[in-house]
Amino acid sequence: MILPYCIYVLQSQRDLLLYRGFTTNLEQRIRNHNAGKTRSTSKSQLSKIA
Repeated sequence: MILPYCIYVLQSQRDLLLYRGFTTNLEQRIRNHNAGKTRSTSKSQLSKIA
């Protein structure tokens, strides 16, 4: 699903930190985060959209 722009907040399972971002393709962006392709969250074990 492609949206104009989407702002999101993800929460880390490991340390409960919140990560924020924006994208035009939320599903792909979440896949990238969970696959470790995003430098800021590559070691964070993201668990959910907050």
